[in-house]
Amino acid sequence: MISLLEKNKLQLLTILIDENPDLKAIFDQSDKLEKVNQMIRVWIEDYLDTHQEAKLFYTYQKTGREQFDVLSWQDYAAIRIIDYLDHAGHNYPDPNLKNTEVKSDPFSLCWMLYNHEDILISNDLLIDMILLFRQFMGKISRTIPEKDLVQSWMDRHPSGLDGNVVKMRNRNKDRIIRKYIHLMDSGKKKDPRFKFPAGLSSKEKYKIMAEWWKDRLFQLRFAVRSPELLNDMLNHTLDKRTMKLLYDAKKAGIPTFVNPYYLSLLNVGEPGSLKGSDQAIRDYVIYSRELVEEFGEIAAWEKEDIVEPGKPNAAGWILPAGDNVHRRYPEVAIIIPDTMGRACGGLCAVCQRMYDFQRGNLNFNLQKLKPSEKWPDKLERVMRYFEEDTQLRDILITGGDALMSSDKTLKAILDAVYHMALRKSDANKNRAEGDKHAEILRIRLGTRLPVYLPQRIHIGLITILREFKDKASAIGIRQFVIQTHFESAMEVTPEAEKGIKKLLKAGWIITNQQVFTAGASKRGHTAKLRKVLNDIGVLPYYTFSVKGYRENSYAFATNERAVQEQIEEKMIGIVPDNQLDNIRKLPDNASAMIKNINMIRQEANIPFLATDRNVLNLPGVGKSLTYRVIGITDDGRRILEFDHDHTRSHSPIIEKMGRLIIIESKSIAAYLRQMKAYGEDIDEYAGVFGYSIGETEPRMPIYEYPDYTFQITDEYCNLVV
Repeated sequence: MISLLEKNKLQLLTILIDENPDLKAIFDQSDKLEKVNQMIRVWIEDYLDTHQEAKLFYTYQKTGREQFDVLSWQDYAAIRIIDYLDHAGHNYPDPNLKNTEVKSDPFSLCWMLYNHEDILISNDLLIDMILLFRQFMGKISRTIPEKDLVQSWMDRHPSGLDGNVVKMRNRNKDRIIRKYIHLMDSGKKKDPRFKFPAGLSSKEKYKIMAEWWKDRLFQLRFAVRSPELLNDMLNHTLDKRTMKLLYDAKKAGIPTFVNPYYLSLLNVGEPGSLKGSDQAIRDYVIYSRELVEEFGEIAAWEKEDIVEPGKPNAAGWILPAGDNVHRRYPEVAIIIPDTMGRACGGLCAVCQRMYDFQRGNLNFNLQKLKPSEKWPDKLERVMRYFEEDTQLRDILITGGDALMSSDKTLKAILDAVYHMALRKSDANKNRAEGDKHAEILRIRLGTRLPVYLPQRIHIGLITILREFKDKASAIGIRQFVIQTHFESAMEVTPEAEKGIKKLLKAGWIITNQQVFTAGASKRGHTAKLRKVLNDIGVLPYYTFSVKGYRENSYAFATNERAVQEQIEEKMIGIVPDNQLDNIRKLPDNASAMIKNINMIRQEANIPFLATDRNVLNLPGVGKSLTYRVIGITDDGRRILEFDHDHTRSHSPIIEKMGRLIIIESKSIAAYLRQMKAYGEDIDEYAGVFGYSIGETEPRMPIYEYPDYTFQITDEYCNLVV
């Protein structure tokens, strides 16, 4: 693989031609572009005629996970070649290039290069084509790694609970505390709440600040907000190029906000054994050049984020006035409160709501985000919308971050949800079977604070959560979920573990949504995260491909790598059928989550529970990893045609939407160069080129809604299709 990346364009063309005499003969016999594609089509159709399962999949006569699993490695390649031919010459608006149209016609490009024409074609496209034909000709095959090999990949990645990592973070904490004491002594940092009494020694000040460290307000008020202070706190280890990037980000309007605790998770002066182990964390704090250049012109990825008052969103839903409700699915609605819940404990470089940061709807002006007098009125209107909806049964309170709201504000929101759910249930008593509305079954809090700010998980919060669960359970709400976002096993610290255990004791289960960034896509990284999360009682829920366009291209790991990870690494944690009932029962006893997870892992002899699904949040409606590669740009970026996940219910609008075209923001070869720069052996990833087809995994039973004891209506409301 490395040798191909080092070749020039003509060397790559020579390899493609020399390895494929049939392709050379077609090129030699063709006097025009149309003939090239016609002859290749005859060649591939001959293959499909003798491989009926592949042909049925290609023609969409048989689809789904079961059919996907019977395809051979050569079948993948044949289907991709014929899809390239079907879409040859098509133009596609490319949001990565401000909707400039790009064309896919790879065989014609190769033929023109073969005939010495001066054309625009990249090395990355030629590399992709070489590996495509090696796959089709059976010269390379897919080898599913043995469990021991996957576990050896996992062992490369340390955890934040490892002794040597804890010691390194303690040194970081010590450095940060001493620097803040110096800033306070010099008058450069002042805070009306956190200040030293006069006459204290340095040792006494250190002891006081070590206590402040446990206070969430200290963490927020002392968050780093400038590139200069960030570099100072990291002992001036950021190079000139990175600092220029951070200054450019500040000029562009991208805020810096890193609290002292999370800052202590970045490696400074780490021993060789830990070198690069914080990559996935660092890539969340240090912005990319592409993000900085695109900020101000970022287009909304999720079309539902664009809402006009009184008009349906992209999924067809009419929403209450204001921008407090987001909705994609019939059963689920998201609340984004007008409170501190619009803020976060830090800004993730690949934040799914960067579009809202750009518009100013989200920010780190914590005083400005305190709830206004108008919020209770808005909350009442939102609850009325939920109460009157026929299909809604799942409320996700997020932001921003749900736990950034104060205890008082969060309690008020939960109380409003409780009373709404009670009224909804009472109203059903007067409705006939088949006319009843869906009642609220699940409440979720979307938060990254167990990762960014575990100090937020204190006794007051736990009391609110426990009391809400007790009274909500009594009126039929059955699922209580903290939906968090660990990106790396290095984020699982003793502080985070302690916070997670408190949440479990409050009776709420914790599920994780990881973003599958380039840094998180290293071999074994995500598998290790699943294991460490299971160890502390957290269940993986989603593993998301990075969404967005050029602004997130640095962080983007291709969808093909997501499928490779799913099939080659996650597979060692597949839960056997005889354990699915035990999986389904896990939420029934959240406080025993660790014990019950360990029991299932031990009985199934698996290192982790693969309860998550690898998916992409589609720019249309829903989540899916059902796709086919139908084209490729002249710079080697693949063009994917996505279908919806038909294993779950959607707004009826998807029947009119059809499939979606997504042009990836980097080529696979560019992704591998990035992995090489991270220190990875890219030969371990070579098979990623072959995953040109994906199919969404089935949902784990733990994430299904409980059945009602009555029949609800089939009618929708708040919907315009």
